[in-house]
Amino acid sequence: MSFISKIKSNPKTKAFALWLITPNRNPRPRWWVRNILNRFFHKRGKGSTIRRRSRIDVFPWNRFEIGDLTTIEDFTTVNNGSGDVLMGNRVRIGIGSVVIGPVTMGNGSGLGQHVFISGFNHGYQDGSKNSSVQPLDIKPVIIEEEAHIGANSVVVAGVRIGKRVQVGAGSVVTKDIPPFSVAVGNPARVIKRFNQETGQWERV
Repeated sequence: MSFISKIKSNPKTKAFALWLITPNRNPRPRWWVRNILNRFFHKRGKGSTIRRRSRIDVFPWNRFEIGDLTTIEDFTTVNNGSGDVLMGNRVRIGIGSVVIGPVTMGNGSGLGQHVFISGFNHGYQDGSKNSSVQPLDIKPVIIEEEAHIGANSVVVAGVRIGKRVQVGAGSVVTKDIPPFSVAVGNPARVIKRFNQETGQWERV
């Protein structure tokens, strides 16, 4: 049995290990995890930038990877506590955005300012309990390459946004958006598609 397996198999040891990583009532990695331990678990590409005033709440038990020339702007929050957060090359995360895993972003994709993306919902199936103590309903979000999400938009759990999609500012994306589309509104709907034969964006 591996060292990690031994920790997981003993409830007291597991609880102590979790306490070393994050306080019980403040689900944020401790200083030594953020600045020392995570360096051995997570990957940063060449030329990538994480602005100093962003909040990178990432834990060692899930992946956090950013590719070459990717930028995470100030006042952004990234959290991988519930699933991997994977960003490809040349991804840009706008000021004040929130990305909660599991979320995958392809090469050249980007978020405007104050975009919210989460790969889970709080469970609420048991009406006799507070949703904060119920199991999470985890559904990964996938944003394909060169797709861009406009400022102040929300992308809910389980959504796939296709290649080179443009999502208008202030949209709420509740279902999949096919590649080469423009989507706007609450809930977001496709209003244009790119015609590969004519090379033109056409209204739906």
